[in-house]
Amino acid sequence: MPNYRPSDLSIPEFHQILLGTISPRPIAFASTVDKDGNVNLSPFSFFNVFGSSPGILVFSPTNSVKTGAKKNTLENVLEVPEVTINIVNYAMVEQMSLASTAYPKGVDEFVKSGFTPIPSELVKPPRVKEAPASYECKVLEVKSFGDHGGAANLIICEVQMVHLADDIFTDGKIDPQKIDTVSRMGGDWYCRAKGDAVFEVEKPLSKLGIGVDSIPANIRNSNILTGNHLGKLGNVEALPTEEEVDSFANEPEVSAILQAELSADDIQTELHKLAAQHLDNGDSEAAWKVLLQY
Repeated sequence: MPNYRPSDLSIPEFHQILLGTISPRPIAFASTVDKDGNVNLSPFSFFNVFGSSPGILVFSPTNSVKTGAKKNTLENVLEVPEVTINIVNYAMVEQMSLASTAYPKGVDEFVKSGFTPIPSELVKPPRVKEAPASYECKVLEVKSFGDHGGAANLIICEVQMVHLADDIFTDGKIDPQKIDTVSRMGGDWYCRAKGDAVFEVEKPLSKLGIGVDSIPANIRNSNILTGNHLGKLGNVEALPTEEEVDSFANEPEVSAILQAELSADDIQTELHKLAAQHLDNGDSEAAWKVLLQY
């Protein structure tokens, strides 16, 4: 496995490693204005949410890796400390990419990329009409880490108002399949949060799971069960009772394995395969009843 200190690499080489491995990254499509009212629109994937009371968003227009030049967005928020952060979905990703072109200062990327600017209510920079969500923000602080290429400039923002599209909800909650967001990978690659790319993992908030360390060694060291399987098994509050396990032995798939003319190792393997199927279907209880048969 290659190992590097950042000082061993050129800035572009380290930049490529960071962006290729720390992914996917959400995209802040930032709208800003300078002191003369000129609008700039540019995407940044060094971005995330850092608090909800108050709502804190942070993004970083890093200095150009190649030239060290500061981004127009950074210059604008230093003149007018306000920003509208628009969320990018799949329907707008090509236009968003076009807006990332290094146009000269003063060029309006709304015009170049074909997006529709609409007035914000509490800040000067306009919103992107096509975005599924937009956040009007005040800039609280800009934390810079140098004037050289690749240096970060953290723009710390407090949300003043949020605008949400009507069609991203299901039963009053934001539906990941409907909002259809995209994120940045390394190089020219993006990721789309839709379809099979979106999945649920039950949060262990309302219960105290037994933990992987409480799983018997023959199960924990299985050649069939993955780390994800073990995580699901460790997230149950209690193991099934002996009576429940004995009763489950009468299930056709279980009894077929137990009654087959197989070696002890093969029986265990088949039981683990069956348990894996139950876990993949989200039934941890049934998986435990299978695994405790042998």
